[in-house]
Amino acid sequence: MEFLLQVLFYPLPTPAIISLFALAAATLFYLNTRPSPLRSPTNLKHQTVGIKDGARKSALLEGNNNLISYLYEDTKTIYEVFMRGLRVSGNGQCLGYRKPGRPYQWLKYKQVSDRAELFGSGLIHRGLKSGQETFIGIFAQNRPEWIIGELACYTYSMVAVPLYDTLGPEALVFIIDRADITAVLCDNQKKAETLLQNRENGQSPVLKTIVLMDPFDPQLVERGAQCGVDIVSMQDVEALGKSHFLKPIPPKPEDLSIICFTSGTTGDPKGAMLTHENVVSDAAGVIKSFETSVVPTTEDVSISFLPLAHMFERVVQTVLYSAGAKVGFFQGDIRLLPDDMKTLQPTIFPVVPRLLNRVYDKVQSGAKTPFKKWLLNFAVERKYAEVKEGIIRSNSIWDKLIFHKVQESLGGRVRVMVTGAAPISPSVLNFLRASLGCQIFEAYGQTESTAGCTFSMPGDASAGHVGVPLPCNIVKLVDVEEMNYFASNGEGEVCIKGRNVFKGYLKDPEKTAETLDKDGWLHTGDIGKWLPSGVLKIIDRKKNIFKLSQGEYIAPEKIENVYVRSGPVAQVFVHGDSLQSCLVAIVVPDPEVLPDFAASLGCRGSIEDLCKNTEVKKAILSDMTKLGKDAGLKSFEQVKDLYLHPDQFTIENGLLTPTLKAKRAELKSLFQPQIDKLYADLQ
Repeated sequence: MEFLLQVLFYPLPTPAIISLFALAAATLFYLNTRPSPLRSPTNLKHQTVGIKDGARKSALLEGNNNLISYLYEDTKTIYEVFMRGLRVSGNGQCLGYRKPGRPYQWLKYKQVSDRAELFGSGLIHRGLKSGQETFIGIFAQNRPEWIIGELACYTYSMVAVPLYDTLGPEALVFIIDRADITAVLCDNQKKAETLLQNRENGQSPVLKTIVLMDPFDPQLVERGAQCGVDIVSMQDVEALGKSHFLKPIPPKPEDLSIICFTSGTTGDPKGAMLTHENVVSDAAGVIKSFETSVVPTTEDVSISFLPLAHMFERVVQTVLYSAGAKVGFFQGDIRLLPDDMKTLQPTIFPVVPRLLNRVYDKVQSGAKTPFKKWLLNFAVERKYAEVKEGIIRSNSIWDKLIFHKVQESLGGRVRVMVTGAAPISPSVLNFLRASLGCQIFEAYGQTESTAGCTFSMPGDASAGHVGVPLPCNIVKLVDVEEMNYFASNGEGEVCIKGRNVFKGYLKDPEKTAETLDKDGWLHTGDIGKWLPSGVLKIIDRKKNIFKLSQGEYIAPEKIENVYVRSGPVAQVFVHGDSLQSCLVAIVVPDPEVLPDFAASLGCRGSIEDLCKNTEVKKAILSDMTKLGKDAGLKSFEQVKDLYLHPDQFTIENGLLTPTLKAKRAELKSLFQPQIDKLYADLQ
């Protein structure tokens, strides 16, 4: 053997031989530690199957498979899902919470179900009825008591109705009245006072009981009594339930589980009626989509910081509970989320693009020198090359040298991310798939489809699309002639039909008929396109409504109608898109008003010169912002920067229709360079 080595490496010097051995050892280590590629459940070149009427279904359902409603015979309702979690976990840890600087404390599955039974029994003893006629409001941040209150509703076949701060007082009144909510579970005194103030103003006469999770001032009880509202603690209601215990009255799959009110952009909120089957089928569809690469277990833990009032978080938690996994809640302050992540060390992480964009920006900003930027880009290229082969890992040389810090900032154990609520930039998604060393799935849907209706497949490393229909629903595209989108070209409005499609809007048949047609198809208002591999890409919006990157809906025409009231403003075009977190505007100043307006600022010149003047721009933006505030625009509806354009939008220059409406596509195209610069300057 010694002679053979001498022959092989002669006449190499000793250091070179050592280097060759080191390289061989590194290669062996790489081959031994490199995991097997992900097994995709379908052919990634043909991910969907065409069926009648031009609709498509997931290739997972190829053959005679029907749309799924559930995964297990004993989990057809959300109540049964939780009971399965209790069983398969062996009464393991369920809900986690923490105080600043302290470790997580945990409630076990049995503790949660017991408290839900006691709380439900207590409410019923106080006069509420079990069954579908009783709607209970939940007005709180994410915390264990939110889940206990929700589970109490399901334990006795009642219906949960989430409420949230951003709705505003008028919307809260509308929802309470529309849903006949007689009892609301609040987390703190401030929210209870908001509800009481409405009651004192003669609104929401149906509200009779407010239950508080946190301690409260005794004076609050007296204030409530004066306007006919009982103020009680959650602890006292549970104690009452212990003395007057009622055996659970579980719901049926077709029963309503939750009424999720969407904030919308104009008019009153709409209450989407979702059944137990809707929620369970959506969660089952998600699990079925990634089960070849990810099987949720009792060892999994997720962090809950996305609002429980929205269905994205509700479906994620349903997935977790069905596996007997754990859910840890953040402290309630998004600024403390990094510390919560490091303490909890989640394995499943539901996110929105806005958060992922911050992670991306932080990593990029850390590469301050040209060499560090080159090294970062090189490492991303090498890791992404593995991702495209289906290799997902966090133990490569690049992870140890470059990416370990960003992975540790998320707790160091994340194996699955699901991003939804708004689109994510393909470049950001590709970067994060390489750097985070975990599977990242992209989902698309809306409240009316119980959160998700499409989901990306394991092993599909491509970006810029939203995956394929979940196994609980089918998708078709229908013609939108006025926008030149035709299903025959693989383009059109995205329509959904399946087990997860809602039953309509509460007490609003007119709005229901606008969204849900007579054949049961949900019309989303989004324009989609089938790509050659069978995945769906969202390319436009049917109406002039869009989402910002954090998920807020924007109605630009409503905002423009406010801003055009500004004296120096003649015309305004508000722009935003789902890859940005704020709005910008193109403003045409009034040529008769602008000179005097500018003179008051000490500025003079031609209209063209004044449009380039920074002081003039700041003053116009300030005036517009004040008008917006006075008109009740929310902060995300206010433009953050603008470009002054000296020439009017006209019919002749192709920027207005014959009825003097803005041609939004043409305006966007014309001003794209200015829009890009505005966003770049805002970074």
